Amino acid sequence: MSPATWRPSSRRIGALIAIVDAGPLYAAADLDDADHDRCLDVLQRRDLQLLVPVMVVAEATYFVGMRLGARAEAAFLRGVGRLEIEAPAPEDWERMAELVERYGDFPLGGTDASVIALAERTGAPVVITLDHRHFAAVKPRHRPAFELLPA
Repeated sequence: MSPATWRPSSRRIGALIAIVDAGPLYAAADLDDADHDRCLDVLQRRDLQLLVPVMVVAEATYFVGMRLGARAEAAFLRGVGRLEIEAPAPEDWERMAELVERYGDFPLGGTDASVIALAERTGAPVVITLDHRHFAAVKPRHRPAFELLPA
């Protein structure tokens, strides 16, 4: 299933906010990726309101283009355009810098830090990621831990 078939994200009453990391977006776009089916399943859940940090879109787009080519990259961009994309707020930049410094031995980079900052700002309990090791180790400000999907 291609990114063009991803369902549009919209604010829904009762839906859990879920912040999307780059790995699941890439896996959903790559039919041959070992995590394709489980990532596509979670990205299509109707009980989740998906928010995608703009930095995640940039990272995932880069990998799609490099690994799958220009045609796949164009299809990916069309599909991502159906999702709710969020730029960092002014206060997110300082928080992202704090996270990069605090977890520098991982290393936790700016893109992962943007996922965490957006989750904290929106109160999102869920992060959709394949990088469970890093996101399980981070202590968010707004809750004891993130719920990480796919499980």
